[in-house]
Amino acid sequence: MIGNDIVDLAQSRLESNWQRKGFLEKLFTAEEQGFVKDYSEPEIMVWLLWSMKEAAYKIYNRQTKIREFCPKKLCCSLDFLNSNMASGKVICAENIYYTKSRISSENIHTVAVKDFEQKENIIEVQNKEIVKDQNGIPYLKTTDVLQDISISHHGRFEKWVIIQK
Repeated sequence: MIGNDIVDLAQSRLESNWQRKGFLEKLFTAEEQGFVKDYSEPEIMVWLLWSMKEAAYKIYNRQTKIREFCPKKLCCSLDFLNSNMASGKVICAENIYYTKSRISSENIHTVAVKDFEQKENIIEVQNKEIVKDQNGIPYLKTTDVLQDISISHHGRFEKWVIIQK
C-alpha cells in the first residue's frame, strides 16, 4: 500500500498561517511541536510533519475505509533528516507507515508505504487511466489489472506514485 503528499511551500504561505495561535496544538502532538520548535527551519518542519501525516493517512484510509480528520492520531517520528531529505515513521492505530521525503526550496514531497522494503520500489507515473472504488480510493488501471496508486496535488505540483512490482 502506498500514500503520498506534496506541499507547495509558496501556496502554503498564502493559505496557512502556521504561527497563529492554536495551529500547532490542533495538528501536532507535544513531541511533534518540540520538533518544530527545535528545528532550525520551523516552517519546513511543520510542512514535513504535515506531509508525513497526509501520506500515511492515505494508506490508513485505504486500509480501513474510515474518513476522518485526525492529525493528532497520526504520530510522526524522524529517523533521518537533512536539508533535502527525511525518513521516518508514522504510527496510527497500531499501524506503522514508513516515510521518505524530499525537501526543496519549492516543495516537500513525502511517500509512505506499509512495508519497509517497499520504500525503495516507489516510482512516479504520468497521468494514466485511474479508476476509483465506491469509497473514492484511486487505482491505476493497466490492461485489466488494478494497482494501488496515490495521487497528490497542491498549488503548482502534482505527484502520482505506485509501488513497482
